[in-house]
Amino acid sequence: MASNSRIRTLEDLPLDPVSRPTVFLRLDLNVPLKGGKITDDTRIRAAIPTIRWLMEKGCRVVACSHLGRPKGTGFESEFSLGPVGERLAEHLAKDVLLCPDFLEDGFKKIVADLQLGQLVLLENLRFRKEEQAGDRDFAEKLATGMEFYVNDAFGTCHRADASMVAVAERFPAANRAAGLLIRKEMEFLED
Repeated sequence: MASNSRIRTLEDLPLDPVSRPTVFLRLDLNVPLKGGKITDDTRIRAAIPTIRWLMEKGCRVVACSHLGRPKGTGFESEFSLGPVGERLAEHLAKDVLLCPDFLEDGFKKIVADLQLGQLVLLENLRFRKEEQAGDRDFAEKLATGMEFYVNDAFGTCHRADASMVAVAERFPAANRAAGLLIRKEMEFLED
């Protein structure tokens, strides 16, 4: 259904696996936690097909999400994506590297050194107030070094957060696509 759909999908991306392209992947990993433990990992499991698809195509994947409603003033342990990264690693049977401060210079090196089969998960985007403000400078920093943008966060598509809108706008249309979950939900809505 790639080229006949109204939205661009993964199959439409001009991926060259030899160059190991870097993909900024926006997910909805906003799962319920109780005492630091995930009580329902449905959203994590829903993200797996898109992550696997990109990895099988030789992409370096930098995934991101929000979790809960932190104040936007920095790290809050109860809203950390650490448990989500651990659960992703279990489902993927692959390493997931949690990147706590993704705006630091070391982030470029983490992405450059990313090995096949590894996934980078950015810490909760809402630890930064710029995310919900749709800040364009913040989006520019998030998009730096990325070649493709994939949105598979169906549950948050209606939001104007920086990672949903401003980051996507940093990429040419040919380098943006919806993930497998969004495609599935769109097909369901069209039936």
